[in-house]
Amino acid sequence: MSDDAEVVWRPDPERVAASRMAAFRSWLRDEGLVDAADYDELWRWSVGEPGAFWGAVARFFDVTFHSPPDDVLPDVAMPETRWFPGATLNYAEQALRPGDGKGDDDVAVIFRREDGLRTELTYGELRRRVAAMCAALAELGVGRGDRVAALVPNAPQTLVAFLATASLGAVWSSCSPDFGVRAAADRFAQIEPVVLVACDGYVYNGKAVDVRPTVAALRAQLPTVRAVVGIPFGGAALPDAVGFDDLLARHDGAPLEFEAVPFDHPLWVLYSSGTTGLPKGIVQGHGGIVLEHVKAVGLQLDLKPGERFFWFTTTGWMMWNFLIGGLLVGSTVVLYDGSPGHPSLRSLWDLAAEERVAVSGTSAPFVQACLKDGLTLDPSALPELRAVGSTGAPLSTDGFRWLSRNLGPSVQIASLSGGTDACTAFVGPAPDVPVWLGELSRPALGAALAAFDEAGHPVIGEVGELVLTAPLPSMPVSFWGDTDGSRLRAAYFEDFPGVWRHGDWITITPRGSAVIHGRSDSTLNRGGVRMGTAEFYRVVEAHPAVLDSLVIDTSSAGSSDGELLCFLVLAPGVALDEVEPELRKALRAELSPRHVPDRFVAVGDVPRTLTGKKCEVPVKRILAGVAPEKAVSREALRNPAALDPFVALAGAR
Repeated sequence: MSDDAEVVWRPDPERVAASRMAAFRSWLRDEGLVDAADYDELWRWSVGEPGAFWGAVARFFDVTFHSPPDDVLPDVAMPETRWFPGATLNYAEQALRPGDGKGDDDVAVIFRREDGLRTELTYGELRRRVAAMCAALAELGVGRGDRVAALVPNAPQTLVAFLATASLGAVWSSCSPDFGVRAAADRFAQIEPVVLVACDGYVYNGKAVDVRPTVAALRAQLPTVRAVVGIPFGGAALPDAVGFDDLLARHDGAPLEFEAVPFDHPLWVLYSSGTTGLPKGIVQGHGGIVLEHVKAVGLQLDLKPGERFFWFTTTGWMMWNFLIGGLLVGSTVVLYDGSPGHPSLRSLWDLAAEERVAVSGTSAPFVQACLKDGLTLDPSALPELRAVGSTGAPLSTDGFRWLSRNLGPSVQIASLSGGTDACTAFVGPAPDVPVWLGELSRPALGAALAAFDEAGHPVIGEVGELVLTAPLPSMPVSFWGDTDGSRLRAAYFEDFPGVWRHGDWITITPRGSAVIHGRSDSTLNRGGVRMGTAEFYRVVEAHPAVLDSLVIDTSSAGSSDGELLCFLVLAPGVALDEVEPELRKALRAELSPRHVPDRFVAVGDVPRTLTGKKCEVPVKRILAGVAPEKAVSREALRNPAALDPFVALAGAR
């Protein structure tokens, strides 16, 4: 790995001096905790003294504890780490309490919908609505520890319902309304909710979608639900539901109160992708999320009171939970519901310009789509924009170049990587560290990141397993229903005892940055040369005629001939034999001769989970002869029919 990689963004000294990161370092020095000259020194202290670091984060951001902690971190052993024992607090109180940027007249939420609908809520209005909904949920029988499930759009009503749920010490869990009945039921039935919050419909790609039949069918599969709260998002009322607006009106003026709960009390349940079996319910706690998110948005992204924070997401992706964390530091969160490409790929960039967004986030596939579409942007139209975040998949070098070319040198390319499992990024941006082409700048503060070889030894400049050698406070409190912790231990701690194995390939460069190569459980291992699938996709999907692709290495999937197969979704009117020679040449030159596929196969679509991830491992298992119903739950797929060609191919092998 070269040490002279191209720098695509450099920190501005004046902006660094005004950053929260600089203020934090100065505060640490004044408090006599550590005198860190730069980010790298601060990171080393944060992972070497995690108790001192996280205690400092709590104090610096003035986290409100009802009962103070007895300690911060009595023992760093994983799993079953105990954080802030004895402390009580409430996430919603931290988000809603008055402070910088949170005056009654300060804007808390801006909402935009694809069809042009726009609304705002001030912090005063948000507090008033949360108080009313909290009283309404209590009247419906919701109490501490009860679960509230939600099939909802990315809208202010959803945020209000979540904060009200958290205020009561109840547990939130949401899915996007485009989830099918089986997919939503597979998730929600596990947690036995007492209230279901649901919308009547949503707007996507220019079309109104009625979800009332889905809600009715879902309700029938949730016998513990005592009441349905209906959000008239599509303009109609849900039958047999109490209206969201009616509840707010009935309880308007209720006092804003917060249930003080233990640090690790469940805040929400997120879910694994559910490609095999039921999705795992990932439980995260009030305190862990507060601490991790004030650090992530306040220090790593440098969000300040009053700044506007946007990320394109749905309520079924952890980035919704991450986005609303902007409230914890007094920023304005911008919510958008609809298609990112309607009426064109320019729409989200226009939104960022019109709403004066400071930090705007999206996914790597969206950036790639803008690149392929030939979209050009005018940096002068985005004067407030200072950082663009990208996650969900590794951002290609071409994606870095497109962002740099279209946004100019003053906008930081904040590529980050982490996961639902801890609802944060392990590696990504910092306001005082450069951005190198194709690389994620640094491990996040507090994230004891390393790349391990197969023997469990850390490596630099080589591909290894992404691991964390010390705990983060937002790691799962538990998996739902995993009473003895065996499923959680098997998921993260089986390969390297006491070390969190995340399931990604990563290279940590000699300069301290990182490159993510894709999932380690779908690695391409050709002639002993290991490569993540992301490396392959960067080359293949750079071809203008390739709309999507899926690569499968069958050499470890029970196949005797060990083929490397590349499945391509081609642009209309393009024949496979037109692009195959060019792809073979590019892969040979940019990867290695070993990584040129044995076969290219044209398909109509690539199977993806409901959260958009390519189904590499399930397809690999199907091609190895595993029965499709055992390899993947079709209800967990966004496009179940896309699996059929792979099932047919397996039958012909």
